[in-house]
Amino acid sequence: MYKKYGLLLVLVNMVALASLCCIKIAERSQYAATPAFQIQLQECMQEEETYSLTGSMEHAESGQHVIDYQVMERPEHCLTENDFDILCRIVEAEAGGEDINGRILVANVILNRVESQSFPNTIEGVVFQKDNGTFQFSPIRDGRYQRVKISEETQEAVQRALLGEDYSKGALYFVSRKAAAPEKMKWFDNHLTRLFQYGGHEFFL
Repeated sequence: MYKKYGLLLVLVNMVALASLCCIKIAERSQYAATPAFQIQLQECMQEEETYSLTGSMEHAESGQHVIDYQVMERPEHCLTENDFDILCRIVEAEAGGEDINGRILVANVILNRVESQSFPNTIEGVVFQKDNGTFQFSPIRDGRYQRVKISEETQEAVQRALLGEDYSKGALYFVSRKAAAPEKMKWFDNHLTRLFQYGGHEFFL
């Protein structure tokens, strides 16, 4: 009789364990279906009202393990909502015709400049920097920066770049050879180190 009740108890425990496993599998499936990352802007502990980009990469598109952006090499960026809009706008203007990685690359270059001692230390400062009275980026000069409509793909690219996704190899410059004036390309070729080409842009250091 005791053996009978003992066997019944084992069966009940097995059913309960199986149910728990099913629940965990369902939760895992739901988790894997979530967006590739989530992003929030939180207030930084500074005198001026700025925001710190925080979040996690819940499930990589490639199926890799979950990665918290804080373990990546790029330091956390404090930025205003206006800075985020500026970065999205310049990426859209410069790389709106590129794929997602091409857009991430342009954002990477802007952020590389922010971190470089050779350029301003804010996104706004980098994007609107002038050299001998001329803006560094052609969309600022010709007004395309103001006219673009920021797409969801560009917002995603900027978010991913801010979370640490970086393909730039440290590039501080990019240019479209087809669109650039010959004298400008001559300066790039003679004064900078060409790293690689992706899409319609060549990247330099």
